[in-house]
Formats: sequence, structure tokens, C-alpha cells
Amino acid sequence: MRLLIVDDNRELAEALAAAFLKRDIRCDIASTARDAEQLVTTTDYAAMVLDLGLPDEDGLALLRRLRAQRRTVPVIVLSARGAGEMRVLGLESGADDYLVKPFLFVELHARLSAILRRQGGYVEDVLRAADLTLDTRSREVRAAGAPVPLSVREVELLELLMRRAGHVVPKRVLADQLFGAGDALGSNAVDVYVHRVRRKLEDCAAVKVQTVRGIGYMLSTP
Repeated sequence: MRLLIVDDNRELAEALAAAFLKRDIRCDIASTARDAEQLVTTTDYAAMVLDLGLPDEDGLALLRRLRAQRRTVPVIVLSARGAGEMRVLGLESGADDYLVKPFLFVELHARLSAILRRQGGYVEDVLRAADLTLDTRSREVRAAGAPVPLSVREVELLELLMRRAGHVVPKRVLADQLFGAGDALGSNAVDVYVHRVRRKLEDCAAVKVQTVRGIGYMLSTP
């Protein structure tokens, strides 16, 4: 399962991501509304944890825009704005739940679990594209049933491409998710890891990692 945490407080976001990882839930982090919107359009998230105090736009404005775009990803709002009318506004804007800071992680996790149970939103453990499979729990990759030896970072890259198989994933999105937003070397590093994954898959899998010039990469299937 993969979540998107949208919060400009990097320390808090990374602490939440670490806590979720202990429960086998992987997280991406966005610190601005712009980055969050781009990630949501390129990645299938089980849910989003959204702080309202973003530097470039109010979180509720982002939420309303996503709902207007018919993005149905479940959203839990985190906010220090605890007044009753703010909670109502958050829910009316499309939030599935509203949690006031400070909060206990166990409560956040419980609320998230409840939302996903109601919506049947648990993401499948095994991703598939043609004869290629990726177990998101064990991180094992197989092609036609045979194991494919990939490094941790190579598996992360492949997962991002498999979740959007048949669609172009912008290089900037790959760089941000693999190496963190703002990493100057991220774009070049993506090219290196794509080359490695492509080389390891070309002789054993039916899928291909295609370059879409000037945009990014796409996992194509026969």
C-alpha cells in the first residue's frame, strides 16, 4: 500500500512515513500543493494525508480542485485549525476525515484503516504487467515466474512504472519520489536506474521501459 503525505513540515512528514513503514505502508511526501497534485495524477495512492497550511496554496483549495477533477483518493485532513466550523468546511470540501493537531499516530492509523475498510481501498499486494510481477511486501520481482535480481532503488523505480503501466511517468516525478524533491542529481540518477532496470528486464520479460523524449518513461506491455 502507498500513501501520499502532503505537509511542508518535513520533519513531521518523515516521522509519519517512518511510522507507516513499520506497518508495511510506504509513503511519498509532497511539501507543496503543486507537487501533491502532480503526484496524485501520476500515482495510484490508497489514501492522502493532507495538511492545510501549505506554502503555495491552502490545502482545502487543493482538495476541492482534486474532487472537481473526480479524484476519488480518500483524504484525511490534518490541521491545527480545530474549530467546529473548520471541520465541517473540511468535510464539505471533500475530506473523508479531519484530525486536529496534535494527534496520536495510533489514532491516525486507526482512522485511515477504517476509511479503507469502508471503501475497500487496500491496494493489492502483487502488481502485474504482462508476465512481470512485483510483490509490494516482499519486494520480489519475477518475470515469467523466474526471479529478477534488482536493487532496492531499482525495485522502487519499477514499482512507480508498474503502477502507471501504459502511461508516461514524468522524469521529475520519478526523481522526486526516488531521491526527494529538489535533489539536483535526481534527474540524471533516474536515467541511470532506468538503464539498469531496462537491461535486467530485456532478456526475461515481455514488458519494455520506453523513453518518451522530453517527458519521462513508460512501461509498455505487448
